[in-house]
Amino acid sequence: MKAVGYLRVSTDEQARSGLGLEAQREKIEAYARLYDVELVAVLVDEGKSAKDTKREGLQTALGMLRSGEAGGLLVAKLDRLTRSVRDLGDLLDEYFTEGAAALLSVAEQVDTRTAGGRLVLNVLGAVSQWERETIAERTRDALAMIQKSGRVLGSDGLGFKLVDGKRVPVKSEEATVARIKELRDTGASLRAIAHKLMIEGHKTKRGGVWAAATVAAVLNRINGDTRPGRHKGLKSKHKGVKISAGRGTVTISQQEVDA
Repeated sequence: MKAVGYLRVSTDEQARSGLGLEAQREKIEAYARLYDVELVAVLVDEGKSAKDTKREGLQTALGMLRSGEAGGLLVAKLDRLTRSVRDLGDLLDEYFTEGAAALLSVAEQVDTRTAGGRLVLNVLGAVSQWERETIAERTRDALAMIQKSGRVLGSDGLGFKLVDGKRVPVKSEEATVARIKELRDTGASLRAIAHKLMIEGHKTKRGGVWAAATVAAVLNRINGDTRPGRHKGLKSKHKGVKISAGRGTVTISQQEVDA
């Protein structure tokens, strides 16, 4: 059978597991020799997560299955292909149904040309999804406990530092915070305040450049609202840094970090 090999690593996974591209390549080539599979191509997605199937290498491989250039897709491990039960189900329905292309996995010894192989694949996918949801549930519960205890999620912010998870004032930065409040009370815009702070030589928390969003983050804390982008008149074009835990998401804007 002619098959296309598919390899994938994300930077973090490669560092944690050691299952790099060369290791995957060796596995699929050995499998191909053992089971008389002709590899017509080996496609690679490097530094790509498996959160969805919108990856250049994978889409090219699937295109080869549609065109008939290959009769199967060979991976070293199923999680190189996808970590989503939904995506796996969609791939099975569209490409790897009985009589269509075959999905072959070295680590799990999956071969969807057989009913048993398809059954094993579905069971493994369900277990993988359960593991992901369990981790997300634990993370969500941990974040809830942190918030309940009064500890701060995110950066310390200008005028403050984190001590045992609590935000406490920093005297050396209080003058800048006071100046921001003073300028705002005069009716100055966020952008005008940022410009004034630069002229006067005030420093941000990390020594960066003052911007309207940075000023807004400081004002939010003064007003007791640490949620990013909540200050009136602020329209940030920047995406926040998100910590996701199941259905709960804590968002910390990059400007707030820089502040």
